Amino acid sequence: MKNAPLLAVLLALPLFLNDFWLTQVATRALILGITALSLSFLATYLGVVSFAQAMMAGIAGYTIAYFGPNTVAIGWELPFWLSIPLALVLATLAGALTGLVARRSRGIYAIMITLAIGVAFFYLTRQNYSLFNGWTGFSGVRAPQVFGLNLRAPVPLYLMTLAVAVAALVLVAGFVRSPLGLTIQALRDAPGRVRALGIPALGPIVAAFAFSGFIAGAGGILNVWYNERISSFSVGLGPIIDILIICVIGGLRHPAGAFIGAIAFVLLETFAVDLIDRDRFNTLIGLVLLAIVMLAPNGLQGMAAALVARLRPRAATPKTSI
Repeated sequence: MKNAPLLAVLLALPLFLNDFWLTQVATRALILGITALSLSFLATYLGVVSFAQAMMAGIAGYTIAYFGPNTVAIGWELPFWLSIPLALVLATLAGALTGLVARRSRGIYAIMITLAIGVAFFYLTRQNYSLFNGWTGFSGVRAPQVFGLNLRAPVPLYLMTLAVAVAALVLVAGFVRSPLGLTIQALRDAPGRVRALGIPALGPIVAAFAFSGFIAGAGGILNVWYNERISSFSVGLGPIIDILIICVIGGLRHPAGAFIGAIAFVLLETFAVDLIDRDRFNTLIGLVLLAIVMLAPNGLQGMAAALVARLRPRAATPKTSI
């Protein structure tokens, strides 16, 4: 495996990083990267930029909060081995419904439709108190204990998040090589030819959105365990835009770019207070985004790939005898 050395380094990080770096930087970057991966998948293989990924992740997070332990006395507690599959199923269904609504849209129209869906869910969570507890949301959402192991502890949470991130990348890689994945890519490149062959576009498009909802749901579950709370602010316009920014910084057209962008975003967010005033973080991230768009349209991942290709020694051209 060509990525085995990188995986070995990531597995060894708990041996070298303190709890701050492990939790506030590494774990949070992986969680944001998983959610951003759901957007990167749609942009890369379907050619659609979706602004509804925070909604899908939020549905999974709210499901965990409602059907798990919390301190707001709302919900019905289920065993974690039931609440986790339920959260993933609901996030997948949310993705499928989003794809059903946006199936005929491309470009700016897909962005506007998915943005409307995401904002509508934000206002629903803010105004509904029986399911979402309105502005306050849920607090005290604890990660489960498995065989006495607290999954919210820094090292278990990091390793669990790393395992989910690796599994998500493997799932994406396998999905895009499947017949359904190849059909989705054909719809991206030549939708007219696909329809001319008699292949309906509805099923693959809905399946692509459903799969992205599954990935986003995994990120949403980890996020609510990480923060131990969720509210309407978790699914508002800020998180919606943050997911897109992460993908653009890392490289919107490559799945691994979601994690590269997440690392850059978290580092900037964590240490921006040391560079500028905390209230001016949006200005800083905006300038970084502008620089990436102008200097490296393919993001940091594309920049790194181009640099490696340039530094790689060129094979000697064989001489031909006359």
